[in-house]
Amino acid sequence: MMRRGLWIAVAVVVVIVVAGLLVAGSYVSAHNQMVAKQQAIHAQWSNVNVVLQRRADLIPNLVATVKGYATHEEKVFADVDQAREALLAAHDPKSAMQANGQLDGALGRLLAISENYPNLKANENFLQLQDQLEGTENRIAVERHRYNEDVQDYNTYIQQIPNSIWARIGGFQPDNDYFTSTPAAQQVPTVKF
Repeated sequence: MMRRGLWIAVAVVVVIVVAGLLVAGSYVSAHNQMVAKQQAIHAQWSNVNVVLQRRADLIPNLVATVKGYATHEEKVFADVDQAREALLAAHDPKSAMQANGQLDGALGRLLAISENYPNLKANENFLQLQDQLEGTENRIAVERHRYNEDVQDYNTYIQQIPNSIWARIGGFQPDNDYFTSTPAAQQVPTVKF
C-alpha cells in the first residue's frame, strides 16, 4: 500500500514538473518571438530612415536648381528647408512621421513652382533631380509599407492568446507608430512636367 501511494506521489510530481516545463517553454518561446518581432520593427524603421535621408540629401540640389529660376519664391524655399531640418532632427518614428508630412507638403509646393517657369521644366539638372526624387519617393513608399507590416505582425502576435498573457508578463506593449500619410501629403498640388 505504501508503495502504491509513493508511486502516485511521484507521478503527480512528474506531471507537475512536466506541466511547469511546458509553461516555461511556452513563455520562453513567445518571449523570443516578441523580441525578434520588435527587432524587425527597429530594423525596418532604419530602412525607412535610409530612404528619408536620401530624399533629404536630394532636396538642397533641387532647391538650388529651382532658386536659379524662381528667386522670388523665398517662402517656399524656407518651408522646404525648415521641413528638411525637422526630418533630419527627428529622433523617433513619431517625430519623423510628422516631419515627413511637413516635407511632403513643402516639396509639393516647390515642385508646383516649376509650372510657372518653362525654362526650369526643361532644365536637364532639374529633370534628373525630379527623376531621382520620384524614385526615392517610390522607395519610401515600399519601406513604409514594410515597416507597417512589421508593426502589424508584432501587434497581432502579442494580442493572440496565450501570447497576450506572456506579453503582459514580459512588459511588451502594442506599437501604435504606424507610418500613415498626413493630410498635407494628400493635398499635394498636381505637377505636370
